[in-house]
Amino acid sequence: MGDTQLSQKAYDEFKEKLQYLKSVRRGEISKAIGEAREHGDLKENSAYHEAKKEQSLNEARIVELEEKLRHVRIIDDK
Repeated sequence: MGDTQLSQKAYDEFKEKLQYLKSVRRGEISKAIGEAREHGDLKENSAYHEAKKEQSLNEARIVELEEKLRHVRIIDDK
């Protein structure tokens, strides 16, 4: 995988998004999963399945951003 070229501003935005997904969004999803579990039978619990799907998508996005940031090269955007 080659380097991803980003301006400093774009790099900072990626870092902020990653931090949001890891700290805020993970917490929101975890809470939603916990609340859905309280409704009983998980086989037919659409709120639970939707929250688990959202969790999977969020984790995939985190991995994607971490990988991109590992191979970033800041370019002069002046």
